[in-house]
Amino acid sequence: MAALNDIARDGLVTFLPHRLNRQPVVVRGLTADELWICSGLSAVVGFVAGVPLAWATHSVAMVPTLIVAGVAAGVFGGGGFLRRQKRGRPDIWLYRQLQWRLALRHPLAASWLGGHRLITRSGYWTTRRSRGAAAS
Repeated sequence: MAALNDIARDGLVTFLPHRLNRQPVVVRGLTADELWICSGLSAVVGFVAGVPLAWATHSVAMVPTLIVAGVAAGVFGGGGFLRRQKRGRPDIWLYRQLQWRLALRHPLAASWLGGHRLITRSGYWTTRRSRGAAAS
């Protein structure tokens, strides 16, 4: 039950629970957006692997078979990997990490996806204080 100081005069609760706006975990520690990213990338890998194999075996059924196998392997293998990477980090970490890598490697594409707003400077940080300012 809410504490008395958390309830307004009209009976409404004046606070929001911490996890209210978080996306729910769907599969293997992934949220819905992360699951779409993981399964989409895995499907592309399965398609790229399936086309040459379909041409070599003269069977068109190899393409969708490898797409499904790639998505299954990507969700279970990649889901475990992403869960370990996300542990202890904020909810937005994965998306900022993707934006940062895109901004460093492909600056033209990053301008379309908001990567130009990130700080990509690397180096030592210094504070430039003068002795006169410290004495006062």
